[in-house]
Amino acid sequence: MPEQEDDNTVYVGSKPAMSYVLAVVTQFSEGNETVHVKARGKAISRAVDVAEIVKDRFVEDAKVHDITIGTDEIETDEGDELNVSSIQIDLNKP
Repeated sequence: MPEQEDDNTVYVGSKPAMSYVLAVVTQFSEGNETVHVKARGKAISRAVDVAEIVKDRFVEDAKVHDITIGTDEIETDEGDELNVSSIQIDLNKP
């Protein structure tokens, strides 16, 4: 997954989807033209929900510009390597 150094990235985790929707809408209201929604593992479906809710209900002129999927290798607390699916959804607002 490409690394972004921008402040306009929202990392989706285990909170309710509307928490992340608010974060994305806030990024757009601060003047960002692009917001990156990132998630790994079980949070991927929540990230898709966030992107869809944002573009269907809150920022209706927002479009999905790009979707990047991949596999991240992470190390567990026991030192084992684990492959975890990841997604990045790039939303653009003209």
